[in-house]
Amino acid sequence: MSGPELAAQAIANIAPSAVIAFTAAAIFLGAGNGTIYAFGLATIVILCVGYCVVVFARKHASAGSLYTYVSKGLGPAGAYLAGATLLIGCFGIAAASLMGSVSYMSQFLTLLGVPASGLGWSIGLAIVLGGLATLFTIRGIRLSARVSLVLELLSVAIILVLLISALVWAGPGAWDPAQLLAEGSSFQGIAAGMVLGILGFVGFSSADALGREAKNPYKAIPRAIMWSALTVGILYVFAAYTQIAVLGDDLATAASPLESMSELIGMPAWFAPVLTFGVAASFFAVVVAPLNVIGRIVYVMGKEGVVHERFGRTHERHLTPHRVLLAAGALAVIVDIVFLIAGAEPMEILVWVNTWGTYGYMVAYALVAIACVVYTQRAGMRNGLVWVCATIAVATMAYVFFANVFPVPAFPFNVIPYVFIVCVLAALSRYWYLKARQPEVIARIGNTETSAMDGVG
Repeated sequence: MSGPELAAQAIANIAPSAVIAFTAAAIFLGAGNGTIYAFGLATIVILCVGYCVVVFARKHASAGSLYTYVSKGLGPAGAYLAGATLLIGCFGIAAASLMGSVSYMSQFLTLLGVPASGLGWSIGLAIVLGGLATLFTIRGIRLSARVSLVLELLSVAIILVLLISALVWAGPGAWDPAQLLAEGSSFQGIAAGMVLGILGFVGFSSADALGREAKNPYKAIPRAIMWSALTVGILYVFAAYTQIAVLGDDLATAASPLESMSELIGMPAWFAPVLTFGVAASFFAVVVAPLNVIGRIVYVMGKEGVVHERFGRTHERHLTPHRVLLAAGALAVIVDIVFLIAGAEPMEILVWVNTWGTYGYMVAYALVAIACVVYTQRAGMRNGLVWVCATIAVATMAYVFFANVFPVPAFPFNVIPYVFIVCVLAALSRYWYLKARQPEVIARIGNTETSAMDGVG
């Protein structure tokens, strides 16, 4: 894979179009005119996490992502915990985004005159879209990355057309010094908004799972991680500024800010379905990207004996970890269908499962930051910047977790953190079993790199 294809994997996992569609409005409720600074601070924090990841990526190439990196600093126990929480994060984002794609695809079909609403349509679309995402990942990383790249570029292009058109429509009113001065905003409101901003970046480092499939991985992967995060951060700031400048206080009450903006500035009637399809495509791209990461982490675990060895084999023709991808893709569809049958709406499922998955990413990010400090200290490397970035990353992840559990949120968000903890403990039970029964497997955790995984199987 080339550098742009690696960046496509990273950007697709972030799903900036989907974030732009919702997150700016949510941050505006608390941060007000300081929304762009909330996104700016979130970008800085993510770049700090990215720098810690890049320190490892410059010296180690593996399909194991943070699971392999953390082992270099925190040993097998830290690596296993990072792998388990990252898998929770990836699966949560994939399953949640599938519901986002279902919801917007249903709206798109409805705008075209197809009555695509109701439980049957939601289940059918979940099966079709989930099946397509799984198929793309099995057929090959280049195919799935290119599909993700095309869909995300299409979606971002559609939104940029809307944003730029809105600024042109606003004329002199597009200049909004109140935002630059953060008038009426408080530090507490901006800090709270930063929490949501950080959640809009989860999955940004997913290119690090492609060490086996990248050209010149020691240079290409670090560049993909840092440049994709910076580019998306700039896009978030621009999108937030434009939405606030055009919609003003109405942004806080808009059910769909982008659609409201489109109607306000008088975009043609055909633009509404195009915009809706763009957001649906963005959500679909983010189903594909984390599935790729799941497949490669579990593949490495299979090679090391952490999970059954059959998951450490690749497809004879496509050379992808097809067994893992089939299982993960099917499970994502099943989980969503269970929620749908229980009476939940697709967008409710999106928020619930996404929140659960985000906790996994936060733990994994904190672990890789701590591991980076230990790793560089042991290696005698200059690590002043590592200490700064790791401190910012760990402190912020702790704050993000705290901000999501206190004050105690309403149901079901008050129980989601505990569901996450139960899932982590269940995953750790496998580690404790291996430590007691197969200590030789523990010794192999995190030590399988690209050179050990050539060829089929």
